[in-house]
Formats: sequence, structure tokens, C-alpha cells
Amino acid sequence: MMAQVNDAEKQVGEAERMAALARMDGLAFLHALMAGDLPPPPINQTLGFTLTHAEVGYAVFTGTPVHAYYNPIGSVHGGWIATLLDSCMACAVQTTLTGGRGYTTLELKINYVRAVTEATGPVRAEGRIIHAGGRTATSEGRLLDGQGRLLAHGTTTCLMFDPRPPQA
Repeated sequence: MMAQVNDAEKQVGEAERMAALARMDGLAFLHALMAGDLPPPPINQTLGFTLTHAEVGYAVFTGTPVHAYYNPIGSVHGGWIATLLDSCMACAVQTTLTGGRGYTTLELKINYVRAVTEATGPVRAEGRIIHAGGRTATSEGRLLDGQGRLLAHGTTTCLMFDPRPPQA
């Protein structure tokens, strides 16, 4: 059962992460998340995956598919897989950002290779930078099962930007 978080706790967590983004480079921010120095984003609990490794140009998420993620045809919904790959690929981009810079996914392409079910067991999503420019970056991702078999792969393009100043 998921722990209930009240609105005040949600706002404090969001504010703490946003303040950290403004002062930390991308890699330091991800390391702070992994160390528990910053509250995790809500999606980690909602979709049951976690950032487990980050270095410049590379990020890894792990998760375990469960029945709650099934689609009507009896396998894990492609959206769960796409979100896991989007996360590792985008965080590979984030590892290259200097302090205060932001990014967002512009384009996402996923290829599904094998069905994912509860029986698949824990999976590993690895994202690697392909190109990190001043305005855009590209990366690729692979979703692997515990035996190293490819389940899905993809690419992304991200837009990098300087955050907007707060409005009065």
C-alpha cells in the first residue's frame, strides 16, 4: 500500500527539489536523489522504479513489473516501459547539465522487442548520451531483464534551457 502524503509535504518536497535544481549541476542533483538527500519524485513510488546509478552521460533505473501495470491483453503496458526508458535517457542528458539548467523531452521513440510480465522479474533501464549540445541533446536507452536480454530500446531528443526567472 502506498503511503499517503499530505499537500503540505508534497509542496515541501517539490520546493526542495526545485531549489536544488537551481543550484546544483545535473549529476550532483541525481546523486543527491540517490543518496536520499532530496525527496524522491512521486513517479518513483507511483510506477515502482528507482534511479540506481548516474555518471556523466549515463543513468540507470531499476524496477520490477507487477500486475498493476498490465494492459488488457495480459502484459505490462507499453507506457510503463516507455516511461522507464524516457527516465533513463533523459537523466543521461541531465548528467551533462551545468547548475541551474533545465531540460525536457522533445521526442521519444521506443521499440518493443519482448513482452514484459510479472514473470520477467526485475528490469534494468540504461540510458547513454549520444550528443550533448548547447540547445539539444540525444540519448539512447535499453531495457534489459535479469539475464541481460533486450526487452525494449529507444532514443530521445531533449531541449536544454535556462529556467525562467520567478515572476513577482
